[in-house]
Amino acid sequence: MSVLSGKNIVLGVTAGIAAYKSAYLVRFLIKKGANIKVVMTPSSKEFVTPLTLSTLSKNEVYSSFTSEDDENAQWNNHVELALWADLIIIAPATANTMSKMANGTCDNLLLAVYLSAKCPVYYAPAMDLDMYKHPSTVQSFAKLNSFGNIQIPANEGELASGLFGKGRMAEPEEIVSFVEADILEKLPLKNQQLLITAGPTFEAIDPVRFIGNHSSGKMGYALAEAAANLGAKVILISGPVSLKISNDAITVVNVTSASEMYSAAHQHYDASDIAILSAAVADFTPLEVASQKIKKKEDTLTISLVKTKDILASLGKIKGDTFLVGFALETENEIENAKTKLKKKNLDLIVLNSLNDKGAGFKTDTNKVTLISKDNKIYPFEVKPKSEVANDILQYIINQLHV
Repeated sequence: MSVLSGKNIVLGVTAGIAAYKSAYLVRFLIKKGANIKVVMTPSSKEFVTPLTLSTLSKNEVYSSFTSEDDENAQWNNHVELALWADLIIIAPATANTMSKMANGTCDNLLLAVYLSAKCPVYYAPAMDLDMYKHPSTVQSFAKLNSFGNIQIPANEGELASGLFGKGRMAEPEEIVSFVEADILEKLPLKNQQLLITAGPTFEAIDPVRFIGNHSSGKMGYALAEAAANLGAKVILISGPVSLKISNDAITVVNVTSASEMYSAAHQHYDASDIAILSAAVADFTPLEVASQKIKKKEDTLTISLVKTKDILASLGKIKGDTFLVGFALETENEIENAKTKLKKKNLDLIVLNSLNDKGAGFKTDTNKVTLISKDNKIYPFEVKPKSEVANDILQYIINQLHV
């Protein structure tokens, strides 16, 4: 899955011959899973039609502050467009538009969106050779880069004038690859490997029955997705759940029992920079597993149980430099019990959820957690979707590690 998946992107199209490539650029961005809104300068419509870009982006194309067809229509709010965007790509970026961007000129909707932006702005220059080399263009490049804008370098090649040289806009595929690589390079968990456990474990009684719990794995899977989106390589050790992962940065190791999860966790722990153990591991497992289905002969059945190996405690004993995070699900004396677990198992952080809190616990799409640090500082959070809870947890870890 691309880092552009789910991103809101404003594509700015200006009046250069390379504007025809914007149609292909929209297609490539859509294939990456991005949401696209196109803002055109008025003159760019002479090179590519709004209908084409609207059809490809599946969104209205904007080119003026008000509807050209309905003078009574609501205005196109440049601030809302700018705030909607996770990033802006201006391609092609002509010498004229870049000069206006560099000097704060605001005479069309695209420039108003640009000047209102709080997100990263990428621009792909496109012009003839002599224009590209002109001192005013070089000055525009320097100013735009000093503002924090990110230039997508132009290629050398045959230009519209028939000359050969620098100024040819990067190809749509190159623009997409450049933006992806730039985002990945700046992600806070780049070059970090995370070990995450998720879901329940099933402890066999016989070939048919097992002891388990109600964990859906949603919290662990949300953590894996969030970590991958922040640039990490993730080993996700998952008990039996119905969830699926499609992110290439996440390797799923499927296990069933507590014993299998123990082995997998120890196998991958040494290579992990961060380990988050969110799985609901069974505390007990049958002493003996029947080789055949147990028949219902008596009114009662006694099964001898023995403790499973404590995965979290065992990793705490060999902790090393890995940032180790555990989860505590409590029903009484929550804070005290979580603090005891934090210290006893040698953790850097414990994530407490209480079954007494509405919206927390198993099978829900939301969670309510309290983070407790190694020095016993308490950070409570409100009920949130598990995806947002995952980001809260990871942001705390990032802040602690200064990665």
